Amino acid sequence: MMRQNQQQLQSLAPMPLAVRIAGEGYPILCLHGHPGSGKSMSVFTQHLSQRYKTLAPDLRGYGQSRPMGEFDLVDHLTDLEALLDQQGISKCLVLGWSLGGIFAIELALRFPERISGLILVATAARPWGSHPPISWQDNLFTGIASVLNKLKPGWQWNMDTFGKRSLYRYLIQQHTAAAYQHLADEAWPAYLQTSRAADRALNRAIRGGYNRLADVATLHCPALVLAGTEDRHITAPSSLETAKCLSDCQSHCYPEVAHLFPWEIPDQVLSDIDCWLTAHPEATKFDR
Repeated sequence: MMRQNQQQLQSLAPMPLAVRIAGEGYPILCLHGHPGSGKSMSVFTQHLSQRYKTLAPDLRGYGQSRPMGEFDLVDHLTDLEALLDQQGISKCLVLGWSLGGIFAIELALRFPERISGLILVATAARPWGSHPPISWQDNLFTGIASVLNKLKPGWQWNMDTFGKRSLYRYLIQQHTAAAYQHLADEAWPAYLQTSRAADRALNRAIRGGYNRLADVATLHCPALVLAGTEDRHITAPSSLETAKCLSDCQSHCYPEVAHLFPWEIPDQVLSDIDCWLTAHPEATKFDR
């Protein structure tokens, strides 16, 4: 997917990205998935910005980063390189969720000297899914559940009546009020703000395939891979396959959670990230 684009396409000029910056200290670049926005990374940034400087951009075609025309996924790398340069960041740790994790891998492969560590959440270097076909009932119940949840986030009746029968059942396993609050505050707005150009760019890339397993074996920065056993979008086996190929990697696979597991079990996820950061001080160490 990304490699094919790199070989065949000329990157566009970098696009200035809307970005949420918080905290002080070593920089951590937080990359969202599709659909998504920098705001949807708040489960990570609100916690990590207490000790680090977090940067959560809206990628091209998402959130407030509105594209002027068509683009390809490789252009996100051009934008992110320009963002790091603009912020005067020579080296950073990258945390990527879903498609954002693929961009994290690509940044580390393209600029190994600039990436000090990787935290890969619900993603893979050779991703595959197990999502069943989507029916009209799935779309109908998802629409109803989303509208009702936006009006009254975490309403138990809506979760039981529509949420568990909607496409949310493939995104989360634990239908809690807290998870549905994230869906209302972050997922729904991100979905509405995702451009058609971003949809088309992703669809073109998916048709091209993606496999960077052999390449990630060349990465030497420390990495943390997090997966959920019930993830139907990027399966846990594909995430753990990536973990095995990385030379310096720790992994966690959480039971009974799906693709949005950081919203299902945030305390556990953040605790494991904290432990990994403590065990790998080199991942957040400024060069002298």
